[in-house]
Amino acid sequence: MSRGPLGDGTARGEHVHEHLVRHLGSRRRTAEMARRLGTLRSSTIERARRRLQSVLRAAVMLGAAFASSALAACDGCDRDSSRTASGTSVHDTTPTLRLYLASDLAGALEPCGCTKDQLGGLDHLAAFVASQSKDAPNHLVLASGSSFFIDPVLDAERAMQDKWKAVAIAHALKALGLAAFAPGFNDFSAGREELEKLAENSGGTLLAAGLEGARAISRTIIERGGLKVGIVGLSDPRDASGKAPTGITVPPPERFVELMQAEVAALEQDGAVLIVGLVAMQRGAALRLADGIPELDVLLIGKPLGRGPANTAQPLPELVNGVLVVETANHGQTVAVVDVFARERSGPLKLADAGGVAKAGQVGELSRRVRELEHRINGWEKGGKVDLADLAARKEELATIVRQRDAVMGSEGSVSGNFFRFGVHEVRERLGADASVVSLMRDYYQRVNTHNKTAFASLLPLSVAKGQAAFIGVDACTDCHAEARAVWDKTAHAHAYKTLSDDFKEYNLECVGCHVTGYGKPGGSTVAHVDKLRDVQCEDCHGPGSLHAAAPEKQGLIALAPEPKTCVERCHHPPHVEGFDPVAKMDLVLGPGHGE
Repeated sequence: MSRGPLGDGTARGEHVHEHLVRHLGSRRRTAEMARRLGTLRSSTIERARRRLQSVLRAAVMLGAAFASSALAACDGCDRDSSRTASGTSVHDTTPTLRLYLASDLAGALEPCGCTKDQLGGLDHLAAFVASQSKDAPNHLVLASGSSFFIDPVLDAERAMQDKWKAVAIAHALKALGLAAFAPGFNDFSAGREELEKLAENSGGTLLAAGLEGARAISRTIIERGGLKVGIVGLSDPRDASGKAPTGITVPPPERFVELMQAEVAALEQDGAVLIVGLVAMQRGAALRLADGIPELDVLLIGKPLGRGPANTAQPLPELVNGVLVVETANHGQTVAVVDVFARERSGPLKLADAGGVAKAGQVGELSRRVRELEHRINGWEKGGKVDLADLAARKEELATIVRQRDAVMGSEGSVSGNFFRFGVHEVRERLGADASVVSLMRDYYQRVNTHNKTAFASLLPLSVAKGQAAFIGVDACTDCHAEARAVWDKTAHAHAYKTLSDDFKEYNLECVGCHVTGYGKPGGSTVAHVDKLRDVQCEDCHGPGSLHAAAPEKQGLIALAPEPKTCVERCHHPPHVEGFDPVAKMDLVLGPGHGE
């Protein structure tokens, strides 16, 4: 996008500029010819471009000054500045091309937790893309960074489940229309052959220039909306020790710019007018790419390595040497949208920012405040110690901030020529759910349920050491604590296991631990052995009760008044629950005979 307008001037002056560009050749081709001849170093190329830029600016001014005489024969060539070369109004909202960009999906099929309207979910993302088909009929879905696995090494116990989940993600991405992606280290967790199958199932082209040992190609051209879009991928999949996946050779970082430059030049030679780079590498290395290769139009960054379920925040976009640099929040929480408006198509597009990047910081801060308030309000609405007047005030504050954000997002700067609009969309439940992806998800959960029920039938609870307490279940507690049992029966904890079984998730290794009691503990439960320990019972907070039941008069055998933070340490923490206030929530589990 550094190839933006070279200067202001009258329409006729601009016409001179266009004729000169056609005569002299684009700055890209000029630089590339010199590069191929080996006569110019990169710094010299840049100086040559600047000299040509100065010449063209002068030509524009000259054309403006002598418009009446020099271009008398071109009076019929004048264009209405509000129209495109193909007659489209600058005010039209339908882009020539839309790019949906996502970073670091990292094995996230949907969010895990009990917070209202959590961010993420491929079913919601697919519904969003489908809902926009009339507004943006010509679009591409692209991804960078690890897509299929949450961790760089598969856990032996969960390996089969995680592989099936990766397959479900691949099919969901195909339903989304994934066009291409650059892999991260995690994508090789199940081996390169497995990644190749996942790429095939996803429908997306695996792009990774210079990566040896994987069936990846360096670049591709896809035509959409009459535009030839060149896409190039570059991946640096190394673990924390710098080791590449088994059987994979990664090019040294010092070659990244050279590799990308060669691929971009090849795409230009093949007629690409818009070039998108997909990279899975550290952000600093990616920014150096953008700075050194202004021929790129858009650069999508994904992390080279991911680990664990923690969610990341939405990074701000940047314009680096004219290149739009984009990175989204991980786990499908957000999707970046770049709308390209090609009003002049005589050569490589020269895109100006219609204001999306400039206002991204303000939008991001307002979005952060919206999310923070939503977490608090959603939590308060579920009950606990809540001041109703404060709740109403916070709702009004939320509405005000949403209006402010919408106003900022709706504003647009003045642009001329080809331009782009940039925005970030949160992936939420309110976007709806794509039926085909929901079906894929359900099939995956049912498959895992059936498998794990049998596969882990022999996995018994850990043995209890001599003198230590075992879990006995809520029914045993009820013998002496009937009032407390009556309180518990009315809580969400008493139905925790049913929320899993209703969705075929009760044998899912990612889910069951927070919905049963004593999971993985001595004398507790396992995925296939929950029996008397279904749901979140007394002993999850008070501790195993066998010794207490045997000698109820003896002190110190259970926690009589558990610390509220126990809830946070065990289950009620990000990303499962955002903004959880355990003190405020205590009222939901207290009552006569139980804390009162």
